[in-house]
Amino acid sequence: MAKPEEPIVIKKYANRRLYNTGTSTYVTLEDLAGLVKNGEDFVVYDAKSSEDITRSVLTQIIFEQENKAGQNLLPITFLRQLIRFYGDSMQMLVPRYLEVSIESFTREQEKFRKHMSQAFGAGPFAPLEDQVRRNMEMFERAFSMFAPFARREAQAGKGDQAAEAEKSAGPGGEIDDLKRQLDDVQKRLDRLSETKG
Repeated sequence: MAKPEEPIVIKKYANRRLYNTGTSTYVTLEDLAGLVKNGEDFVVYDAKSSEDITRSVLTQIIFEQENKAGQNLLPITFLRQLIRFYGDSMQMLVPRYLEVSIESFTREQEKFRKHMSQAFGAGPFAPLEDQVRRNMEMFERAFSMFAPFARREAQAGKGDQAAEAEKSAGPGGEIDDLKRQLDDVQKRLDRLSETKG
């Protein structure tokens, strides 16, 4: 569906109701937020004075969004600094600077999203989660090599055959060999300490 060339005209009445002249229906601030998110342009006029009040309505939408739990987008330091610019000699430059910054951020965000979807397909974080899981497994195996006492105690409850089957089942053959060698060394040390004691 092609977007109209002219922005949608919204009229705000004295009773604070917003009227979409394009669809001949009353709308809410939430509806207008949806229009913005869909990239649809609109202007809001005061029904009585015909004054353009788009800026104040958009500010109201931001206020409503900021009050929703988990929706905070504007950091407190940013809000404080913004308030400081009102009446300042730099006030004239701030709107243009913010426009350029947000346009640049939006462009970069789209590029990032496109690269992520091309690199990973539909589920961009699935490969990352899989890699994290593999890293954790490798870390646990490496840690168990350096804690032979804990490993030996855990296997003491199992039969020797079950322990051997567990050792040979995993794909890390070299690591398993190192673990077995480390266990053998530990057993020899235990025997030596028993004979000397």
